[in-house]
Amino acid sequence: MPELILASGSETRMKMLLGAGVAFKSIKPAVDEDAIKQALLAEGAKPRDIADALADMKARSVSYLHPGALVLGSDQVISKDGVLFSKARSRKEAKETLRALSGGTHELVSAAVIYEGGEAIWRALDSVKLTMRPLSDEFIESYLDTIGDAALWSAGAYQLEGVGAQLFTRVDGDFFTVLGLPLLPVLDYLRRREVLAV
Repeated sequence: MPELILASGSETRMKMLLGAGVAFKSIKPAVDEDAIKQALLAEGAKPRDIADALADMKARSVSYLHPGALVLGSDQVISKDGVLFSKARSRKEAKETLRALSGGTHELVSAAVIYEGGEAIWRALDSVKLTMRPLSDEFIESYLDTIGDAALWSAGAYQLEGVGAQLFTRVDGDFFTVLGLPLLPVLDYLRRREVLAV
């Protein structure tokens, strides 16, 4: 049975796979996500295509170094009213993101791609619509005080699995997708490849 490698340094994705009983090792890919994202945006790429391309490039870069393994790459993007949101690089940017998402509905797209021997052999895309309640500046400041650097870990400056749940009034879609990986389709593929028991 082939080894599974997660092409990511994301603690959330690692916790999801571990929690589901999946044996894997993690390797952070050498990919300039910002440069790729900016190039795709300049070409007018849709959020779904950007998420897929980023997941693909992560998996491909690690697969070339480990051709005998199944390499899982994943990425997520958030968009609202035609604007794509990236991970905040500072508290100030996190605050701006939350203000922009406040009181409206945004779409989150998660993509997963599996490579083997330098070739893409499987991919999945899933999207979720999240409605954020109107947030006061005072609440945003308090929220950012509570979560600290975790605000910089995800594109929307929130983690739905924690106190970030307080930001929302409605979530339409799969919980795992919001966390950054369409986990159930990944598990289904791993069963078909006999990486997991049937």
